[in-house]
Amino acid sequence: MTETTKHLDLDIYTGVSKDSFLTEIYPKRRPAVLRGVDIGPCRDKWTVEYLATQGITTQVKVHVSTMPQMDFINKNFLYRSMPFSDFVRRAAEESHMEYFIDEKEVYYLRALGNDPRKDIADIHQQFPDLAKDIVFPDFFEPNCFFSSVFRIASRGLQLWTHYDVMDNLLIQVSGTKRVVLFSPQEADKLYLEGDKSSVLDIDHPDLSRYPLFNQAVRIEGRLQPGDILFIPGLWFHNVISEEFGVAVNVFWKNLPPELYDHKDTYGNKDLLPAQRAMQIVDGALKALEKLPAQYRDFYARRLVLRIQSKTYNKEMGT
Repeated sequence: MTETTKHLDLDIYTGVSKDSFLTEIYPKRRPAVLRGVDIGPCRDKWTVEYLATQGITTQVKVHVSTMPQMDFINKNFLYRSMPFSDFVRRAAEESHMEYFIDEKEVYYLRALGNDPRKDIADIHQQFPDLAKDIVFPDFFEPNCFFSSVFRIASRGLQLWTHYDVMDNLLIQVSGTKRVVLFSPQEADKLYLEGDKSSVLDIDHPDLSRYPLFNQAVRIEGRLQPGDILFIPGLWFHNVISEEFGVAVNVFWKNLPPELYDHKDTYGNKDLLPAQRAMQIVDGALKALEKLPAQYRDFYARRLVLRIQSKTYNKEMGT
């Protein structure tokens, strides 16, 4: 990590009830670890062998890579399908007798809906027997539920930095994770391509390519088995599995439903007004291309100033 990088510790709360979450934690719109919340018997039951006996014939599509730092932008991984039971055993191994690329390859499952084009991921639908073992905290209204995403990762696997538009709870069932988060206000330092940061190595960034990255304030902490991480919508997060780990993300629509793209089964498309705004900006940029460089620069700066004066919330901060 570069010396100029500023980091804050992730807030940890214990004894969290629905009332305390909604009145003390949720309004702050900051990520937080919720420790000691009942998540059901999954914490003790979901061993490798137990998981491998569930959904034996279920085929899952997994990420396979020789690089622990997975890069969604440049795709340094393959997608492969395999029986869930085989996947679990392989993901828990340090070295493999059977493999696709290399005996040291790592695996990552982000469970999908039965038909990813139409169905959301829901552990109750894709893994009903396992779903009986886990309890979701009742921190949001049932009619706001969007998805529950089953995740399993090999030790050492690091997911790319990205944001989600919905609020969510990351329930860490087994294994430990290091999590690094950035406020939405740090977006201009993260070198975004869509909802993902181009900076793959967040601890040792190439500052010749990403000179502003070490100015981004990060919030960092570790998740223990049984912990729940509250991630507000738009907060960037990078997750490193320090051990073989199992987790479930629960997403819910925290804004009026008409703002969301109803065709979005993954829950990662920008809100409809934001999509329209981006299209308008693209049109504005295309119009400015018709001007000489000096004029294009001048009017681009005016556009930025107008956006800042009309939309930036100066009261928000990390």
